[in-house]
Amino acid sequence: MKNILIINGHEAYPHARGRLNHTIFSAMADKLDEKYNIKKTVVADGYEIPEEHEKFKWADAVIYQTAIYWFSLPALFKKYIDEIYEYGLFYQGAADYGRGGLFTDKKYMFSTTWNAPQDVFSKEGTFFEGKSLDETLFHLYKMQEFVGMKPLKTFSVHDVISNPNVDQYIKDLHVHLKEVFSI
Repeated sequence: MKNILIINGHEAYPHARGRLNHTIFSAMADKLDEKYNIKKTVVADGYEIPEEHEKFKWADAVIYQTAIYWFSLPALFKKYIDEIYEYGLFYQGAADYGRGGLFTDKKYMFSTTWNAPQDVFSKEGTFFEGKSLDETLFHLYKMQEFVGMKPLKTFSVHDVISNPNVDQYIKDLHVHLKEVFSI
């Protein structure tokens, strides 16, 4: 693996301007740039569909940096995926539904920010009913599996509005990147 596309899918709102997502996105790109070829997309800055197609074809791995809004992607990021994940380039029909992905040689990683505290995941009696972080993102993993990509370990930070700890988030990110990308 040598080529990594990093996508910042944050969409700004008055109560969530996106500074943390941009900080993580930038720190990730800077760290990975020490060993890998990096291309970036900031969805909110606009994009050209043909250029994004070329970035995906070029990439060995794609990192999706995003806030989780209402248990899913921001609307603008979902629109990006709807426009970019094109039939015939990302997937094709298959006799076995969901097995027509054309990016089987690529990997992906989710890097997410949540205001939900970390202790509400994987703990019975909490809001997520004992579900792990990855189980709450099941639909996003299936979307990537549909186009053939293989998952890398998810990075996630929590309590980002109620109890932000940006310095610790960046330290944790560096540990994660070292583990996943051997840097």
